[in-house]
Amino acid sequence: MLEIRQQYTFYGILLYIGATIFVLYMAIDEPESKVWNGLFWVIQLFICINAVAKSFLQESSGRMLYFYSIASPRDFVLAKLLFNSLLMLVMSVLSLGLFALFLGNPVQKAGTFTGLVLLGGWGLSLVFTFLAAIAAKARQNAAIMAILGFPIIIPQLILLMQLSKAAFSDSLTVPFQNVLLLVALNIMVILLAVILFPFLWKD
Repeated sequence: MLEIRQQYTFYGILLYIGATIFVLYMAIDEPESKVWNGLFWVIQLFICINAVAKSFLQESSGRMLYFYSIASPRDFVLAKLLFNSLLMLVMSVLSLGLFALFLGNPVQKAGTFTGLVLLGGWGLSLVFTFLAAIAAKARQNAAIMAILGFPIIIPQLILLMQLSKAAFSDSLTVPFQNVLLLVALNIMVILLAVILFPFLWKD
């Protein structure tokens, strides 16, 4: 309920998405499929940082103490993961629609690409929510996010871009084992958050 009340954050993210994609449209109009794919996932990364990573960093110490008194650490982190996952799924679908509207739609397999977008958005939100929980307990929040975040997320982004190439061609198929790998990575992040967050919570 507190997250929903802070509507200025939500509208700020919407403005960021719209302005960024419009600037890309003004700069390159309709790029070829490889460029379109790469730009889409890079924009997804920065949308996630703006939308999800701030979920812990914007919490004051007083509010965190209040949460500490009314909820268990596992319930709290799972609620954060769930809310940020839903938020990022909405943002992913919205950015996909705006990309198709302004930059053309070179996707040949819309269903496959949409599924990968949802899976990728879910994975990005889980990773950055977990990293934000760690960074919120450190003095150098931005530095911790950069140091921990990008080495972890870049391999996942590369895998997503490679998987999504199949959606731009009728002759290619999505390797199912790689999709399972992404799902397994997401589940691993959830388990790590549930196991490790209680130790941060006590601090």
